[in-house]
Amino acid sequence: MNASTGYFDLQVNGYAGVDFNKEGLTAEELHRACERLDADGVGGILATIITERLDLMCGRLATLAALREADPLARRLIAGLHIEGPFINEADGYRGAHPRDAIRPADVDGMKRLLDAAGGLARVVTLAPERDANLAVTRLVSGQGIVVSAGHCDPTLDELRAAIDAGVSMFTHVGNGCPMQLHRHDNIVQRVLSLADRLWLCFIADGAHVPLVALGNYIRLGGHDRCVIVTDCTAPAGLGPGRYTLGRWDITIGDDMVAWAPDRSHLLGAAITMKQSARNLRDALQLSEPAIRVLTCDNPRAAVGA
Repeated sequence: MNASTGYFDLQVNGYAGVDFNKEGLTAEELHRACERLDADGVGGILATIITERLDLMCGRLATLAALREADPLARRLIAGLHIEGPFINEADGYRGAHPRDAIRPADVDGMKRLLDAAGGLARVVTLAPERDANLAVTRLVSGQGIVVSAGHCDPTLDELRAAIDAGVSMFTHVGNGCPMQLHRHDNIVQRVLSLADRLWLCFIADGAHVPLVALGNYIRLGGHDRCVIVTDCTAPAGLGPGRYTLGRWDITIGDDMVAWAPDRSHLLGAAITMKQSARNLRDALQLSEPAIRVLTCDNPRAAVGA
């Protein structure tokens, strides 16, 4: 697959049975995931590391960076790293699959450690603006040319506007990283959509994270020029039902290919591929092939300057 024409996925936690967030990721595992991504039409990804203790996150970032450097296929496919957490909202629902005991307020020193571990490969950092005092981390990260994405968060409208002024330019998986039950009007989804002209809006198009009818509404409101499709995929992507992992979580995937927490309070990442996402956009939302390409190839590259 030509890297300039394939799908570009800003949020990949794992693929083809490989969990990027596990301890001891091997060169063979990373290569296997990249081979399957390539075969599935993906031209580039951001490998994603989610919330854990800071030392573990740093170790996982450093491992990914080192393994990528040693593998030509990985260098071609992995355009960079997405650091999702640990500076997110710790409240139930907003934290999603991120472990509460590892979530912490944003701090400059901690962020510098993560960026150093990523070895210059960090391309997106997801954080909660309301947990970033004086937006110091937002300014630090955006000042280095790295995309700051709000996510797993519940800022007020004024807080979100201030964060955008400070450098936030994206919102991670709109409609997710928030509780199943929200105020019917005053909620984070409505606030984000009201600022769609100032943000890249990322969506998961599996029909489970956001019902496809709602996704169609969101894309129409946000506009094809500001929306991005991501998978947020985990190890089951590209395979099928079975038992997998995502960091601390053991995931059981059934025939519906949807990963729920044991109490069904939130989803545990996704199992969809970009090819399947494109099919949903075409078949369920009746989008044209040029529009699908914009959402799955062109916009994600433009959002991170790839």
